[in-house]
Amino acid sequence: MSEITCVVVTPEETALEQTTSFVVVPLADGEKGVGPGHSPMIGRLGHGELRLGRGADASRYYVDGGFVQIADNVVTVLTARAIPATKIDVDVARESMRTAASRPADTDELRDHRDKMVSQARAQIRIAQK
Repeated sequence: MSEITCVVVTPEETALEQTTSFVVVPLADGEKGVGPGHSPMIGRLGHGELRLGRGADASRYYVDGGFVQIADNVVTVLTARAIPATKIDVDVARESMRTAASRPADTDELRDHRDKMVSQARAQIRIAQK
């Protein structure tokens, strides 16, 4: 089999169901490339770029954490948000990053939340500007 199916599910909808030759998922500890015949696995997603296909023809999405399951040539992504790279507003992401960076961080919990928000905004900017 030379293709795999990628299904992206958010709380609101099935955001994507596409057949492709290759998928790259943003795991919490780095990217993972998945091709046809990949061994089964489950992983925790970080926030970052989901790519379907290769090179200039690749479809790109921002995903906001979650989980991925790979089995039987199907990559299933469960995530809080999936935004096509072409729909990311860089100005809005920059403003989100500025707002998050200016938040007080008096406790470890507040600091972790602030850092996560800044990291999410940076990832969106990076994906949109590719």
